[in-house]
Amino acid sequence: MRPKALMVDVDGVVVVPRPGGWAANMEADLGLSSATLQAHFFQPHWSDVVMGRAGLHERLGPVLAEHAPHLTSRAVADYWFAMDARLDEALLGELAELRAAGVALHLATVQEHERAAYLWDTLRLRDRFDAIHHSAAYGCGKPDPAFFAAVEARTGFAPADLALLDDRPDNVEAARAAGWRGLLWDGTRRLGELLE
Repeated sequence: MRPKALMVDVDGVVVVPRPGGWAANMEADLGLSSATLQAHFFQPHWSDVVMGRAGLHERLGPVLAEHAPHLTSRAVADYWFAMDARLDEALLGELAELRAAGVALHLATVQEHERAAYLWDTLRLRDRFDAIHHSAAYGCGKPDPAFFAAVEARTGFAPADLALLDDRPDNVEAARAAGWRGLLWDGTRRLGELLE
C-alpha cells in the first residue's frame, strides 16, 4: 500500500555524493584543507549550526578569519553547496511518477538553514517536492523521535500515512519506531520495488 506522503532524505538519496566528498579538491581550488575545516569548524561548531542554535556564517566566518583569511564564509559556502549538488535524476523521475499518482513528496533532512534554502530555491527542489523539513528549523533531526513528531505536527499526517526513504539504517529504524514505514535506500533497487 502506498503511503499518503513520502519523506525523502537529501544527502545520499536525492543528492549523490561526489567521489571523495564535496571537499576533495577544496585545497587546490580554494587554498583551504578539508582537515582544517573539519578540525576548526565541523567538529566544534557543526552541531550548533545544523540544529539551528547558531548561524553558518556566524560560526564559519571567525574560523576562516583565523585559518584562511583570504576566504569569506560566503565563498566557502558557495563552493560547498555547488560541489555537493549532484541530483539523482533517475530517482527524481520515479518520485515524480509517484507524486503524479497522488503521493505527497516532502524532503526530510538534517541541514542548516543556508543549504536548505539552496536546495529548495537554487536547485529548485521546490518544483519537485511539496515541502521541506530540516533539522535547523525544528531544533532536532533524524533519528531523534522529536523530529518525526515535529513533521507529523506540521503536516497533519498520521504516522501510518507516512514513509521515510533514507540511506541510513538508524534513520529508517527510527521512522519505523515512530509508526512510519521505513525504506532503506542504497541506489541498487528501484523505488517501486522498495514500496512493494
